[in-house]
Amino acid sequence: MSTATRGVEGGRGIERVESSRGFDQTIEQFEKLLADRGMTLFAKIDFTSDAKKSGLEMPRTLLLVFGNPRGGTPVMVAAPSSALDLPLKVLIANDADGKVWLSYNTPEYLAGRHDIPAELVKNIAGIRVLVQTAAAHGAANA
Repeated sequence: MSTATRGVEGGRGIERVESSRGFDQTIEQFEKLLADRGMTLFAKIDFTSDAKKSGLEMPRTLLLVFGNPRGGTPVMVAAPSSALDLPLKVLIANDADGKVWLSYNTPEYLAGRHDIPAELVKNIAGIRVLVQTAAAHGAANA
């Protein structure tokens, strides 16, 4: 997959991936990937729209909250505090230069933060492939 920039932000467990798509196309691709995988989109929070309603401006910023109870429930049962960070979330945002970024908490960070048993980390690890696939232009569904 060819994304221009990718990396984990300074020890905070946040991975950012630059999308090769436009803002709306990135959202559409991410939602399509969720649907293709039988995942549930629990919430879509449009921070830009909410700011505008309050008379404020900000770059386009949207949070998608998603998951699959079959994967998330065992994690929350084994590590109850993980419910603070589950379902999974991806932040899609434009920066000042108009680039589109997808950001998320890494599975490793969540595992360490909540003492998620190693055998259950796989239940949340798919977020990385979802983000990379949504960001890569012309990529086949992984």
